[in-house]
Amino acid sequence: MTGSLLSILLLGFLLGIKHAIEPDHVIAVSTIASESKNLKRSIFAGVYWGIGHTATLFIVGMFLIVAKNTITDTVALSLEFIVGIMLVSLGLNSIVAFMRHRHHHHDSHHTSTHEKKNRTHLKSFFIGLIHGLAGSAAMVLLTMSTVSTAWQGALYILIFGCGTVVGMLSFSTIIGIPFVLTSGKQLNRYLNNLAGIISILFGIYYMYNLGVNEGLFSLWFS
Repeated sequence: MTGSLLSILLLGFLLGIKHAIEPDHVIAVSTIASESKNLKRSIFAGVYWGIGHTATLFIVGMFLIVAKNTITDTVALSLEFIVGIMLVSLGLNSIVAFMRHRHHHHDSHHTSTHEKKNRTHLKSFFIGLIHGLAGSAAMVLLTMSTVSTAWQGALYILIFGCGTVVGMLSFSTIIGIPFVLTSGKQLNRYLNNLAGIISILFGIYYMYNLGVNEGLFSLWFS
């Protein structure tokens, strides 16, 4: 492995960390972390998001690279639009779930904890999949402009994915701390609702920007 390739892979790792903390990624994982009262669960929310994100990027990215194909602007923007819908849905679900939990706090602690752990991991993985799908077009362009062969492309995407896992693990650890420390307190309710509201508002803005400013609505109805 040449020194230049090592430099490219290191850059890919750093870009992966930077990519992990983009606003839509951060808000989505923050909303999940806000529902957790356990720091370990919050940390793994970030890890599972990164795994899901990397899985989609790798599968779709390698298919397009090997097939020497690209995603059209309409498809790429439409996939991004799904992220906006997901953010609004996450925000609404977070607020509703918190209110419902307040009225069902007498349920079995062991059962609810086990179910919450599995649900959190699955939700994080699924959200990572959606984010990876939405970012696959940009990932292919970045990879094809950076490396020269398919195997280098595969390695680059995997290293980039490792960076996103590390970046999101670090962020989910930090963002999970205030929710864990305020567990059972009135402040936790405000933080939880704030995370949900931010997710809803950003999701609406995200869809508006794609539809109007990026011209997605025009592409749909032209």
